[in-house]
Amino acid sequence: MQSYERKMLLERIEREGATVGERIPERITVQGEEVALREFVVEVRRRETVPPGERERVDRAKKNLRRERLRRKGLIEEGDIDRAEGEELARSVIGIDRALNALTTLEEADLETETKRQEAADSKRWTSFLRQVLGHEDDKRGVRR
Repeated sequence: MQSYERKMLLERIEREGATVGERIPERITVQGEEVALREFVVEVRRRETVPPGERERVDRAKKNLRRERLRRKGLIEEGDIDRAEGEELARSVIGIDRALNALTTLEEADLETETKRQEAADSKRWTSFLRQVLGHEDDKRGVRR
C-alpha cells in the first residue's frame, strides 16, 4: 500500500463523523477471542440501567475494544498490508468506534439518571426536614393548617 493510501485511511478513521451510518460489526476478534459484538452492545443498551456487576463487564469490554482499535490502527500505519486489507481494517476500526460510542453514551445516560434520582431524594429529604422544623410533620402535602 502506498503512503498516501495509508494517510487517507488514517484520516478516514479519525474523522469526527466517521461512525455516522456505520453498523457495529456482528462479530470481532479481540485479543484472540471472537466476540459477538453487536449482540453484546444491544444486550447492554436494552437495559435502562446497568447493574454494578455488569458495569465491570462493560468497562472491561470498552478497555479491550480500545486496545484492539489501537492494534488495528497500528497495522494500517505500519503493517505490511495491501489496499484491500487496509480498507477492511479501517472498516473494522470504525465499527469498533461505533460500539464504543454506543457503550459510552449508555454510561452517560446512567450518570444522568443517577443524578436525577439523587436530586429527587435530596429534595424529598429537604421537604421532610422543613415540615419537621415548621411543625407540619403530620401534613404530607406541605399545606399549612
